[in-house]
Amino acid sequence: MKKALFALSLGCLSAVTLAAPGDVLKFGTSPAYAPFEFKTASGVAGFDVDLGNEICRRLQAKCVWVENDFDGLIPALKARKFDAILASMNITEARKKQIAFSDRTYNSPTRMVARKGSKLQPTAESLKGLRIGVQQGTVQESYAKKRWEAAGVNVVSYQNQEQVYQDLTSGRIQASLQDAVEAEYGLLKSSKGANFEFAGGTLKDAEVFGIGTGIGLRKEDEALRQQINKALAAMLQDGSYQKLAAKYFSFDIYNN
Repeated sequence: MKKALFALSLGCLSAVTLAAPGDVLKFGTSPAYAPFEFKTASGVAGFDVDLGNEICRRLQAKCVWVENDFDGLIPALKARKFDAILASMNITEARKKQIAFSDRTYNSPTRMVARKGSKLQPTAESLKGLRIGVQQGTVQESYAKKRWEAAGVNVVSYQNQEQVYQDLTSGRIQASLQDAVEAEYGLLKSSKGANFEFAGGTLKDAEVFGIGTGIGLRKEDEALRQQINKALAAMLQDGSYQKLAAKYFSFDIYNN
């Protein structure tokens, strides 16, 4: 991003469209988490991509999307490989020690998936001795390791969510823990997920899951964070956010 977009003083933040037309805003993402971010023949797509593109439009900037493994997004941000992370990343206290976050972008629940008829529940007692798949670097991995592993649950981490589903459908793991919307789109609504279902209800744990997802930024880029927040607030106020969300969700993804 050009210096003009990063170095604006707080007193100049009276409008959202502060970048010069054509400035570049690079978003880092991990496109293996439909419907939030996924790959197509022409590039990346999904709800997060739509949000990012609309933010860029309001900042008069050109969006560039940089693909990266999820567990490497924060190191890559710090290494300045891109300007911000937009990849279904939950705002947690642990992550806030490393980077800053925008205001909340949405709030999607966490649920477990298992084979139909398994009667498994997302508890340490039910899962003891079993292999449960999670994606590396996610809050679901943190939850499973913190709440289940010490009680005898074998938590198996994978580089991406597709690998989790491959081992789940082949029987190498007995259940998977992930974002519920992603599980519905990425597995349960597909032919490969015909024999699987949600097992148990939504998991609640504010300590691990945080307050929802946000856009990750370097702590020193406060001016950019405020610009993004102004764009998000304007989208929520004028209905643009809701129109984008309606393409993917049948419920209120922001206040869920």
